[in-house]
Amino acid sequence: MPSVPPIHIIHENSEWLPPFERAFAARGEDFVDMDLSAGRIDLSAEPPEGLYFNRMSASAHSRGHRYSPEFASAVIAWLEAHGRPVINGSGAIALEVNKAAQLARLTRAGVPVPRTEAALGDAKVAEAAESFGSGAVILKPNRGGKGLGIQLFEDAREVGDLARSGGLPETTDGITLLQEYVRTTDGSVTRAEFIGGKLFYAVRIDTGGTFELCPADVCAIEDAVASGGPVFTIVEDAVEPELEAAIEAFLREARIDVAGVEFARDASGQPYVYDVNTNTNYNPDAEAAADVSAPQALVDYLIRERNRLLAPPRLALNVRSTA
Repeated sequence: MPSVPPIHIIHENSEWLPPFERAFAARGEDFVDMDLSAGRIDLSAEPPEGLYFNRMSASAHSRGHRYSPEFASAVIAWLEAHGRPVINGSGAIALEVNKAAQLARLTRAGVPVPRTEAALGDAKVAEAAESFGSGAVILKPNRGGKGLGIQLFEDAREVGDLARSGGLPETTDGITLLQEYVRTTDGSVTRAEFIGGKLFYAVRIDTGGTFELCPADVCAIEDAVASGGPVFTIVEDAVEPELEAAIEAFLREARIDVAGVEFARDASGQPYVYDVNTNTNYNPDAEAAADVSAPQALVDYLIRERNRLLAPPRLALNVRSTA
């Protein structure tokens, strides 16, 4: 039997890999661990053969890996220049670390987003805050991850006062976002998980008043929600066909293959997408309750793509005939 090239996983946080390790093992496969918390590449050399899957996170700086996303961008450019297939390649890494760019591309694809201003410098943040009047706003870093650094202000003028006093929190790239607060009726938001550019499932998140909503087991939210129920619940029919189609169009245009797309609904039920996570994680308790596994579905997708793009013809034919 001819061999097939391996699947390489680009990342900087090994704590997020076990669910995918188990999913690979369930298919009798392994992967190449490509940890870019540090590294080096010879740009004059050919990259190793294989399919590459980018799981670099915007929150790398919170784990002491401030420049890993930049290095990942260089590595992905090198891979793509040599024709290596990269799942969540240069298009994904560019948007993972730039929420303003996400919102611009979402708007272009017809996805509804909250009104947002991006500002560089305290004086410009104060000007942006004034444009919101006395309305409630979210203050967030342009490059964040895991909900880090996000604050709610019930009156945007408070942000202006904070900026003028020099009290704004520092951001990784210097850019601060002010975003209209979408006030939901029950405090929940929805995260729609897309694999291969298609909706796999949606999960309802009971925020409990926090913005740090990483679903991975190692990011377990400590604060219990008021209802005492689960924080993450997989739900059906949570994404209307029009919104699903618009998000799919955004993902195609942005060249993103795998993503968690978060949105909130206002009192009238109108959804607003406010964040796209190209390094997406999944909640094991919610999946167990729904008897579904996104890590397994993702690994199966990677294997299919590897076989479709790189497998020797005979093996690729066998895979298709037994599918």
